Amino acid sequence: MIERPEGGERVVLVHLHLRDSKNTSDFQEFRELALAAGAIVVGTATSTRAAPDAKYCIGSGKVEELQGMVAAEAVDLVLVDHVLTPAQERNLERALKCRVLDRTGLILDIFAQRARTYEGKLQVEQALLKHHASRLVRGWTHLERQKGGIGLRGPGETQLEVDRRLLRNRIKHIEARLEKVRQQREQGRVARQKASVPVVSLVGYTNVGKSTLFNALTGAEVFVANQLFATLDPTLRTVDLPPLGTVVCADTVGFIRQLPHGLVEAFRATLEETKDADLLLHVIDSQDEVRELHIKQVEAVLEEIGALAVPRIEVYNKIDLAPEVEIAPQVFRDADGVVQRVLISATTGAGLDLLKDAIIERLSGEMLHLTLDLLPEQVRQRALLFEVGAVVSESVEENGHFKLQIRLPRHKWDQVCRQDPELEISWKWTNESKT
Repeated sequence: MIERPEGGERVVLVHLHLRDSKNTSDFQEFRELALAAGAIVVGTATSTRAAPDAKYCIGSGKVEELQGMVAAEAVDLVLVDHVLTPAQERNLERALKCRVLDRTGLILDIFAQRARTYEGKLQVEQALLKHHASRLVRGWTHLERQKGGIGLRGPGETQLEVDRRLLRNRIKHIEARLEKVRQQREQGRVARQKASVPVVSLVGYTNVGKSTLFNALTGAEVFVANQLFATLDPTLRTVDLPPLGTVVCADTVGFIRQLPHGLVEAFRATLEETKDADLLLHVIDSQDEVRELHIKQVEAVLEEIGALAVPRIEVYNKIDLAPEVEIAPQVFRDADGVVQRVLISATTGAGLDLLKDAIIERLSGEMLHLTLDLLPEQVRQRALLFEVGAVVSESVEENGHFKLQIRLPRHKWDQVCRQDPELEISWKWTNESKT
């Protein structure tokens, strides 16, 4: 999808620090992103400003410094740790005489390298095309809109307009394919709901050990590497947790600071596995000095995709890497005795049994088994319960009432009750009629 030299590209990293910005950036993380993309870092430059420069983002003085660095080090690419406008990117390329890429473009490039499945490649291509569509400012204009004379009449549009039209057509084609993928995923989710199979989804910042934990829990062989975005394509595996039974475990793409919105939108079908999960395992690097900031970043993405209300357990991983102090696996509970946090090491396996017990406890406690008596005219409420896959069995009474056996997580029951308050009224009425 993206061509690059086999030996890697020589790059200079540019870090922009805004004095009054609450969203402090991590330059070391940006360097790791560049290395994950296969770059050879030959230099760095730091700029501190009150606000981004309108023309270059980093200021004219820093541009002059970069011109000398680019010429001296034979630089192929300049990476800027900030989101650039199309005009800023074009102005920097003209001034530096080399390619310029911002943080969003770098993350998109990494995703393009890592996509392996058909769905993943489609999602990445969609995000890339939407990103490049706004950056066709350097498009050609050699095809005239019209010109007089025999044999000189053009096609009626400039090359820039042709490029944009082709991009729009390709994006529509990809969106149609992704819609089929979403429908297939939705069918799988409905089937799991009908079979009453709980789904546990692993979420967390990139490179915290989600795939290592996923392999330890399920016995799978998902690719593991100590680099950002080692996992891109989602993987589902079943794991047996007696006495709860079979549970579906989902490994997902890692989150990161300033995750491009286009990626969140393109990976909507994948992220819905997280939104519709019964339990989230929020994996956290216990040895990360800025883990509190990363926790907030993950929660921000969960809120964006509508998964913040899903019950979750914080899994503090990598306790085996604690310097000088030996940390024992343990479980932390809230004031009501509900498991909130588990300390483990996915690499050594320490604490995995505690984590499995915590998953069983949370899923058993969150799962509701209800009996509902619906009137014949309550067809809308009945259809809603079937739609969310909550109905285990149904029978019709002599008086025409529908007697339904319901099994679903508590948070989903709360959602359907908010969607149709009559369901909660019917449940209370069923309980009162029993007594």
